[in-house]
Amino acid sequence: MHTTVHLLAADAPAQLLPARELMAFTLASHIILVPMGVALPLITLVMHYRGLRGNDATALLLARRWSAVMAVQFAIGVVTGTVLSFEFGLLWPGLMGRWGDVFGIGFGVEAWAFFLEAVLIAIYLYGWRRLKPRTHFLLGLPLPATALLGAFGILAANSWMNTPQGFSLDSQGDPVDVDVWKAVFTPMFGPQYWHFVVAMLVTAGYVVAGVYAVGWLRGRRDHYHRLGFAVPFTLAAVATPVQFVLGDSIARQVFQKQPVKFAAMEIVWETDTHVPEYLFGRLHPDGTVSGGIKVPQLDSILAGFSPDTKVTGLTSVPAADRPNATQATIAHWAFDTMVGLGSVLLLLALVYGLIWLRHRRLPRSKWFYRSAACAGVGSVVAVECGWITTEVGRQPWIVYQNMRVAEAVTSTRSTTLWIMFGLVVVIYLFIFGAFLVVLLKMRDRWRLADERADGRPVEDPEGVTPYGPRPPVPAGDAPSHGDSGSAAPGAGER
Repeated sequence: MHTTVHLLAADAPAQLLPARELMAFTLASHIILVPMGVALPLITLVMHYRGLRGNDATALLLARRWSAVMAVQFAIGVVTGTVLSFEFGLLWPGLMGRWGDVFGIGFGVEAWAFFLEAVLIAIYLYGWRRLKPRTHFLLGLPLPATALLGAFGILAANSWMNTPQGFSLDSQGDPVDVDVWKAVFTPMFGPQYWHFVVAMLVTAGYVVAGVYAVGWLRGRRDHYHRLGFAVPFTLAAVATPVQFVLGDSIARQVFQKQPVKFAAMEIVWETDTHVPEYLFGRLHPDGTVSGGIKVPQLDSILAGFSPDTKVTGLTSVPAADRPNATQATIAHWAFDTMVGLGSVLLLLALVYGLIWLRHRRLPRSKWFYRSAACAGVGSVVAVECGWITTEVGRQPWIVYQNMRVAEAVTSTRSTTLWIMFGLVVVIYLFIFGAFLVVLLKMRDRWRLADERADGRPVEDPEGVTPYGPRPPVPAGDAPSHGDSGSAAPGAGER
């Protein structure tokens, strides 16, 4: 209760807390699916290309199975994404009512991308065994572009909330003379967009590879599992150092464009030079910091490459215009957790790269594969922490320096919002539970397709190409026989 009180201003409306908790829950749930939606099409097409170029039936089998996971994930993402769209209007009518003409541009782009992606996924999934290999692959090539377009729309909207521009205000304070170009390409758009896109590739790569790392730990060392691990992990490992550089770049942009948010991320109380860096730690309302590890002068050095760099503190603006001590601590912990996990992933990627350069083979250490199996979960946590940092660090503004969160919230009674929150939690548990059940059933189906349950000899599943006519099913055989290439990665098991 103590924390709850300090999360909100003393004069905040009662409905603000349940509205924020509901939005945070649905956003945190949806973002679990986003990496696969944005980056899995690219990973699948890379595997598809490898299969076609090397005449590798196993690679084609993996690509086909991943395409099925992509379709199921997209369907679940439609549900959670639609809920978020409705919540913007239902929970934050002040935001949409005043700023919709500017703020909604990005969502319009995302809607077009969504419909186009749905059509392309359907064509790609349907095209297996129905189209010529080259034609089918070429029809799948636009999929990563549409995923990037959807991310473009969402990040344009969010970056505008962080650095709003492209409008004038009339005498009533309403936006007029909207400049679409400036409203989309705000100062924070570029850093946020590329940081987000590469994060999605890193996360999706480690999540998919982690499935096959588990299979490796269970003794499955065949070509299917080696290839299923190597391709997504290599893509993620190559992108990880790029992401580290982009993360440093966006932190410097926040330092320049949103100095108060940067102060919250680094729990800097007073504007000063030679500012120390706190690894974790808790900021108190009087400006003192307890716990954590203090590194003298490091924050100034990281911000401007010199200990003489002046870092703006939270007290540079009135208390009502900045995150309070609890909010700053949350943003700081989220930021440090994200950076810490990113550093561990970078180390894992470097180990993988060194082993490959020296021995031209995959690692053989069980500790490496245990780490790889955890990397997917760690990267998802890092993505969640990134969103917590950018949203909590912007408080109390929903549109930075133009509209407060309390001004945008609905007038619906708080009791009603709490009931709605409870219902959404129950529904989401059912949705994600059903998603997990579907994936497990698909895994079992693919395992049966690879190993005949009756023990009779079958042709090598790695030699069955997902192109060409479907093989005939002898009388009495299970329907799964001959459909070994029907869909996505079998959760690391054959």
